[in-house]
Amino acid sequence: KVLYYSLDFEKPLVELERKLAELKKISEGGVLDSRDEVAALQKKIEKKKKEIFSSLTPWQRCQIARHPKRPTSLDYIDRIFDEFIELHGDRLFRDDEAIVAGIGYIGKRRVAIVAQQKGRDMNENIRRSFGSPHPEGYRKAQRIFRLAEKFKLPLISFIDTQGAFPGLGAEERGQGEAIAKNLEVMALLRTPIIVMVLGEGGSGGALAIGIGDCIYMLENAIYSVISPEGCAAILWKDQQKVKDAAQYLKLTAEDLLKLKVIDGIIKEPLGGAHKDYDATALSVKKRISSTLSKYAKPDMDKVIEKRYLKYRNIKYYSEG
Repeated sequence: KVLYYSLDFEKPLVELERKLAELKKISEGGVLDSRDEVAALQKKIEKKKKEIFSSLTPWQRCQIARHPKRPTSLDYIDRIFDEFIELHGDRLFRDDEAIVAGIGYIGKRRVAIVAQQKGRDMNENIRRSFGSPHPEGYRKAQRIFRLAEKFKLPLISFIDTQGAFPGLGAEERGQGEAIAKNLEVMALLRTPIIVMVLGEGGSGGALAIGIGDCIYMLENAIYSVISPEGCAAILWKDQQKVKDAAQYLKLTAEDLLKLKVIDGIIKEPLGGAHKDYDATALSVKKRISSTLSKYAKPDMDKVIEKRYLKYRNIKYYSEG
């Protein structure tokens, strides 16, 4: 399949993909038998892909995490959970579509699900605020947290946001308080919490649904206190420094695993999760299922104590 949308560092593959498509078309049309050339070119493409994707920089991983065709939370929910029933509204102001929440089954295990959802096109992105929740979105999530606790349902949280919505209305309705309250509730929630960082994990907007007993990231996801662009603007006042900012922020899955911020990395298909939705979703499902098996009959006092120690023990660094 030709790469109709390609990132800067993928451009060496574009011409090879186009040539392969042309050769296949000629071969299928019976004009010329080019099966050998097709096979050779396919091998060359695979080799080139491995070269590119085995040595990605932090900024390149940021680009993959933001890829417009990257699977959204609903793509995973549709593939992982059965009988998903979405619940709407915070019962205070309105329903924020940047947060999707509800109840579903994974195998025979009933679970509660909270997810940040981006749009697939401009209209949906506007409706969902590009996946950046308002206070009512976080309060809707908090409703689901309480339901999970009340009915003893493990909580699955999917993170994929640039950050909380930065508008004046969101601030007027208590954005900071909503995020802080979610942190408090999740820290003491008496049910196991599994967190998956699917794409972007931006600042407090992500952390507001990100306190968990087990936190996993997809291989090309990012998780950071600020975006590289925001960091470059604050530190250097120069957007040309965005690649340096991505490097210094330690926002990749590998960096965060070393710092003990996360508990594991989920491999993606070569080229990114957008290359194979089903395979990526299956990997996520297996990780959720294997983690849930550890919480078949949880002693919640011990789980909460371990959750507390997990955050106390996140690795620190010093200078000088």
